[in-house]
Parts: sequence; structure tokens; C-alpha cells
Amino acid sequence: MLIALQGMSLWDYARAVVDILLIAYLFYLTFTLLRGTRAVQLTKGILLLVVATQVAGMLSLTATHYVLQTAELALLVAVPVVFQPELRRLLEQIGRSRIFGGQGLLHDLTDISFRHMLDELVKAVRILATDHIGALIVLERETGLKDLVETGVPIDAQVSWELLANIFTPKTPLHDGATVVRGDRIVAAACFLPLSETLRPASEFGTRHHAALGVSEQSDAIAIVVSEETGTISLAEGGRLIRHLDENALRRLLEAALRPPERKPILNLRRA
Repeated sequence: MLIALQGMSLWDYARAVVDILLIAYLFYLTFTLLRGTRAVQLTKGILLLVVATQVAGMLSLTATHYVLQTAELALLVAVPVVFQPELRRLLEQIGRSRIFGGQGLLHDLTDISFRHMLDELVKAVRILATDHIGALIVLERETGLKDLVETGVPIDAQVSWELLANIFTPKTPLHDGATVVRGDRIVAAACFLPLSETLRPASEFGTRHHAALGVSEQSDAIAIVVSEETGTISLAEGGRLIRHLDENALRRLLEAALRPPERKPILNLRRA
């Protein structure tokens, strides 16, 4: 081993270090994606199966070893299906890298346009919360939500508190579902969203919270939820939910996450 190391050039050392750092980063990225999801338990099961296969081989348990090896081969097909949400999030994170220059429509807004959009949005949420009117507003960032927009009713209007309040008024045709905002435009209402894969169906949260977490798990979108029962304002990002927000806290979080030209992630979100 020492002889092999002595024969390595400086370039070989540098290449080995870069190789190790890349593998470490991939493991770290995988861990952050799996943490807090059902995939953690599945990963433990896979690791246990791999260890059991090796132990059976060492103990010459031929039949057991054969069955476990066959199960491992089946996992090669099953893993991409089981971990599909996590793999999709990983690829989307890579695609949102600055290497590809992804910035999103929010970065095309002027400071005045952004400030007006934020004021109107926060005012609408405050009014809806005060009146205990349920609402679900999704803010598109770099991941396109065209497939979700197509499930709703096209609007294409500038963000205004009057329009948002009217959309979510109970018993109106568009109140049930999510409203999608792209830049400073409301592009569609009454959209159907994917439900969360981490929340239990019997949890304390309603359908709106499940949908808000679901869209944040499958994209980089931010979802704002107003509870019809309690008037509580919540915000979902990256599969995490922060609750019991007031008007000022909501404004600070949205501005930190959306303000052009540099979008910063929301920090210290506590898991629901």
C-alpha cells in the first residue's frame, strides 16, 4: 500500500481527493433527501438485506444465500420505483443548479413589481385568515408547474388582493383547489395538487396542508395555506411546513425566499 502511494504523482493525489469529496457529497445529498421521509425505513430494510446476504454467504447457507441474492436483483428494478419522488427531487435540484443558469420568472421582475406583488399577496392572505376563509396559493419558482396549471382554470391576471379574495370566497366556482402564481401573475385557479407522501392521512392537517406539502415535495414551489377552521397561516417549502404565521412573519419569509435577484432558501423551518 505504501509503495503504491509513493508512486503517485501530485495530480493523482488531487484526483483521488476530488473523487472522495464527490462521493461524500453524493452521500450527503442522498441523506438530506431521504431524511424525514418513508424512504428512510426502506433504506434500512435494503441495508439489512445486503448484510444478511453477505452473512449467509460467509456461513455457506446456500439456499438462503440464493434467495437473498435473488431478492437483491429484484431490488434493482424496485428501487427506482420506490424512490421515484426522492430521485425526482435529486434530479430537479441538479437541474436548478446555477450551472444551467436557472433563475425563474421572479428574477425578471423589477423591484417595484416584486414589492407590489408581495404587498397584494400578503394583504390577501391576511384578509382570508381574518375571515377564516380557506385558501391555497402556490408560488412557482424555477420548477415549472405547467402540468398542475393545466388541471385548473386559466386566469392570467395581475396579482391583486381583491382577485385572490374573490377566488377563495366560499361556494364560488374557483374556491376549491389551488391558485398558482407565476411571477406577478395569477395564471390559474382551482388546480389539483399532489398530496404529501410524508404526512399520515389521519393527521391533524386537512387536505390543503397535504396538498401544500405535496407540491413542495415535488418541486421548489412555495405554498401558502390558510386554514378554514382556525384561520391559521402556514407556509410549505421543500417538504417542510411552518405554521402559525402572522402577517409580518409571512412577509419576511416570502421576501427572503423570493426577492430578486438572489433567492435565498427559507431557514429553520420546523417539520409539521
